[in-house]
Amino acid sequence: MKYEITLENIEQTYDELEPLYRQHYGEMVDRMMDVGVVLSPYNPRLDEYFKAGNLGYLLTFVLRYDDKAVGYANMYLTHDMHNQDFISTEDTIYVVPEHRGHGRLLSRRVHEELESREVKRLSVITSTDLRVKSWLERQGYIHTAHHMTITF
Repeated sequence: MKYEITLENIEQTYDELEPLYRQHYGEMVDRMMDVGVVLSPYNPRLDEYFKAGNLGYLLTFVLRYDDKAVGYANMYLTHDMHNQDFISTEDTIYVVPEHRGHGRLLSRRVHEELESREVKRLSVITSTDLRVKSWLERQGYIHTAHHMTITF
């Protein structure tokens, strides 16, 4: 039994990952509901995801355990609008609950890939499980902003 992380095209791997995306979204909906934010039903803009993946500015990392997907990370690559630095922004990072102790492998692979592409910084937002903040800090992340939401 072995873990591996592969960099895959989201369009080619979406059908396999779809149950994980749905599970992740459900966990996020529940957590947001706890603070009074109601989210719309799961309905991803697949055309935009696939376009971004095919053009190379969305990277999809898949965490596999014995060849079965148990987690993923989607990272957007872009240039900072204010200074043109090459940066990355997390779209989603998720590991199914029974494999969460191995998310560090996924994180390490993401960091290695972004560094090899000369990305200057990665920004992530923790919205599904706020306890992940301390885990991120142990990896070297620093708290740089607050994420606030208002609904209409």
